[in-house]
Amino acid sequence: MPSLIIKTHQPRKSYNGNQIFILNKGMNSGKPQKEPFTNSFVINFANPAEAETIYWLAYSLWKSHFWHQSLCGSVIPFLRIKEFKKEFISKVTEFLREDEQHKNQIQALRLLELQETQFQKNILLINEMRRVILQRYCKRL
Repeated sequence: MPSLIIKTHQPRKSYNGNQIFILNKGMNSGKPQKEPFTNSFVINFANPAEAETIYWLAYSLWKSHFWHQSLCGSVIPFLRIKEFKKEFISKVTEFLREDEQHKNQIQALRLLELQETQFQKNILLINEMRRVILQRYCKRL
């Protein structure tokens, strides 16, 4: 079990080492990213392997809308750090007990992310080709 140091991200502070950022405001609260968000928590790790493992756990929780039950606020929903720490640490502990299944899930998620990235690139190329064809067609008229 990696030791998790969870703090509120300070925008002017630079971080060295391995960390992930978790969005804490809005309907996308709980969304992990490797680059800082303005309104986020930061989780520091001892090594990149721990950061990668916890990133995918956080991604799974975010995608399953796990954090929606913990949101507070009527206009702009947000996560409280105390509640986030309690729930996140318990979920990480629970997930890491099933190590083999966890590794298989992470492998599948990585593969899906690669395929999604490739599909997005293909869609951009298709749109670019459509634009070029329409420009050529309109110049003839």
